[in-house]
Amino acid sequence: MKDLKNKVAVITGAGSGIGRSLAKALAVRGCRLALSDVNEEGLAETAAALKGSDVKTYVLNVADRDAIYAHAAEVVRDFGQANLIINNAGVALSSSVSEMSDEDFQWIMDIDFWGVAHGTRAFLPHLIASGDGHVVNISSVFGLIGVPKQSAYNAAKFAVRGFTESLRQEMKLEKQPVAVSCVHPGGIQTNIANSARTSASENGAALRKGFDKLAMTTPDKAAEIIIKGILKNESRILVGLDAWGISAINRLLGSAYQPLVERFSRKNLYS
Repeated sequence: MKDLKNKVAVITGAGSGIGRSLAKALAVRGCRLALSDVNEEGLAETAAALKGSDVKTYVLNVADRDAIYAHAAEVVRDFGQANLIINNAGVALSSSVSEMSDEDFQWIMDIDFWGVAHGTRAFLPHLIASGDGHVVNISSVFGLIGVPKQSAYNAAKFAVRGFTESLRQEMKLEKQPVAVSCVHPGGIQTNIANSARTSASENGAALRKGFDKLAMTTPDKAAEIIIKGILKNESRILVGLDAWGISAINRLLGSAYQPLVERFSRKNLYS
């Protein structure tokens, strides 16, 4: 996909953060936009910022498989095709394995993994039919390394990575006209930490404050990096210097990165 003009781009989680910034950046490049979010108010704010662009909004809970498939059919009815799906919607959970409730574990997996998997599968036939498609799935740097108290988030984001990398190989081997990219953002200045669920023993305010200190990249900058990666058909798109650093540590040390994370966590999470 060398040119985005008049391409139909579908973005989940478009009501704030990276999703909103992607919508604005793609609109500038001439994309037609199908934007969804569970937050109707935030979605309306995104649409209001895109006056003059070809935009339709859809209230969508990506944890609902049937709703995602219905959404794909509706988008194609409204726009005639779909070229680019960016499965961006996501949530966060901070809890140890022993304290995490089954309900919270299922909540994050339903959104962060199954929302991505069902979004990909629902739109894939339409991307193939378009003759020029691209799947972009948002993982995380926590899809590269494991971190204490992030086991559920790690599980979802590692799963997104494996699912997406496998799909990319399948599309190439099957000679399908669909590119596939997996995105690994580092700390991005969004509201995800503010809406994160925590276990009873976690200090939510401290968690959010700590995240804010580590958030190095603005959503607008993240969107530009992602779009550049799409146009270059990158298999792995790293967002932020922290993401590049973590990726390098993972490549150089393999599983030996874990003592480094343990030392950091002992000081910052278990002190």
